[in-house]
Amino acid sequence: MSRKLFGTDGVRGTANTWPMTADMALQLGAAAGRYFRNDGSNGHRVVIGKDTRLSGYMFENALTAGLTSTGMNVLLLGPVPTPAVGLLTTSMRADLGIMISASHNPHQDNGIKFFGPDGFKLSDEAEAEIEALLEEALAPAQAVNIGRARRIDDGRFRYMERVKQTLPQGVRLDGLKVVIDCANGAAYKVAPEVLWELGAEVIPVGTSPNGLNINAGCGSTDTQAAAETIVSHGAHVGICLDGDADRVMILDETGQVADGDQIMALFASRWAEAGRLKDGTLVATVMSNLGLERYLEGQGLRLQRTKVGDRYVVEAMRAGGWNLGGEQSGHIVMTDYATTGDGLLAGLQFLAAMVGTGQRASELSRIFDRVPQLLRNVRYDAGADPLSAASVQSAIAAAEGRLGGHGRLLIRKSGTEPLIRVMGEAEDEGLLAEVIEGIVAEVQAVA
Repeated sequence: MSRKLFGTDGVRGTANTWPMTADMALQLGAAAGRYFRNDGSNGHRVVIGKDTRLSGYMFENALTAGLTSTGMNVLLLGPVPTPAVGLLTTSMRADLGIMISASHNPHQDNGIKFFGPDGFKLSDEAEAEIEALLEEALAPAQAVNIGRARRIDDGRFRYMERVKQTLPQGVRLDGLKVVIDCANGAAYKVAPEVLWELGAEVIPVGTSPNGLNINAGCGSTDTQAAAETIVSHGAHVGICLDGDADRVMILDETGQVADGDQIMALFASRWAEAGRLKDGTLVATVMSNLGLERYLEGQGLRLQRTKVGDRYVVEAMRAGGWNLGGEQSGHIVMTDYATTGDGLLAGLQFLAAMVGTGQRASELSRIFDRVPQLLRNVRYDAGADPLSAASVQSAIAAAEGRLGGHGRLLIRKSGTEPLIRVMGEAEDEGLLAEVIEGIVAEVQAVA
């Protein structure tokens, strides 16, 4: 059964434009309610969290209406990080968790992500079944069985306590001056408070959301403000989260950025040394740098690659029994602690490494030498299929021939935006730039 509405991370798009309309959210809520309330009883629960986008109010209310109309009871968490939804879905014995967020996208976008009762994101198959229910007539519950909705005021505090418990007993952050950039998003309260409670001197950035400034000039996709703050305050390290706090970038004391690959390399080596890395395996996507793979091989460890999307990383981890994985974009998944990527949790683990080793952030965030990598994004019109054009296919084939086995190409559609992502790696940076620009030019000509 195929999916048309769901992408690599739920349903996503521009607010008030299909599919991200209030009407569609109501229908999605009703379909999900029917899917999970399959025995007709009134004991079924769903928890709903959101980030700080203005449109979150609209989607929260629409989803609640759809879910309660089918008899589901709704627990509203308000603004919380995405990993908090995964955690609280299980701890509150809910059948379903929903996060309203478009992650790192600008404020005008929004999305709806679904979590199952185990706290993990729904499988492609489950999402396809929910989509199929959208094609059928709504089946509202009888009036006496309509669900209830209530606010949960302490959801973020429950999450904060869980995150703090992941640090080794006795580890404190006293003496560390930490810049925390919350992207004006879901972690704008929890992240600074957690760091302060653990003893760090906290310098907050991106903690004044107004519904329209999420990810705007801040966060994991725009680290300049955090870098300047680190330098001006003489901070030891920076932690940059995205809008829903499921991904992270680490900045060292000079403001230089370490992406997810470098963070995973650090964690994998430390966990392997401690005997904690299951089967000596790290799971990452096809986007992760070739340098990471070479580094792990040199350590006697293995890199298991998946297609792009943290959900696919998690699926591979669960299937293989592995406990560490993630994406270059900053999703770091540690299933010993959480069911999905958690930027704050990963940031704390990095700080724990600083405390435990006494090393500077710059020493811990440059674990391997990257193979030169170039990524270009090309926006295309909805309904177009640039990658099927003969001219684009010919350009890709020519580029592969020029690389001649001394590099690699990855050209794909984004699962969250109307973008063609053109990525290549090669030791020869000049050649790499030429082949990438050649492909981009052909894609732009037909986009």
